[in-house]
Amino acid sequence: MRLNPEQARLIRDKERGLHRPHPLLPQAGSRKHREIRFGKLPPGQVERAHVLLVRLPDLVVEPGVLPNALSVWYDIEDHTMEALEAALRRQGFHLENTLYAKLIRAFVYYCEDTQLRNMHGPQRLIKQSHDIYSKAWDHHPHGDHDDAPPELRIDR
Repeated sequence: MRLNPEQARLIRDKERGLHRPHPLLPQAGSRKHREIRFGKLPPGQVERAHVLLVRLPDLVVEPGVLPNALSVWYDIEDHTMEALEAALRRQGFHLENTLYAKLIRAFVYYCEDTQLRNMHGPQRLIKQSHDIYSKAWDHHPHGDHDDAPPELRIDR
């Protein structure tokens, strides 16, 4: 039986203990698998980027599914896709610049940023939140309030 490259990568990653979900599928938890895709020009970018990225702590870098891509695994508390790609751009690398790549990139940046803010944001206590709104309602003028003294009110 002959394997295609993707099947061979899946077997290799399973043996190494790396899970390779599709980079765009929802990934629960803070551990992420993403693909960094490079432009076709200048040649040799993927190899140079691999050499730079493997030096970063807590970042696993492997060849990507496509020839112009690198697969990376990281925890978003250590790295984010936006920070990794910004660092590569500062080093002169050219990332894939198609409309599809830009949309996916923006989506991933937004999701990781939101997840980080939710992880580090203060936890709201529901009871205290309810009390705040109840007190605000008591002080807000609305139709349920009668300014007449109790002795002058007509009970119906």
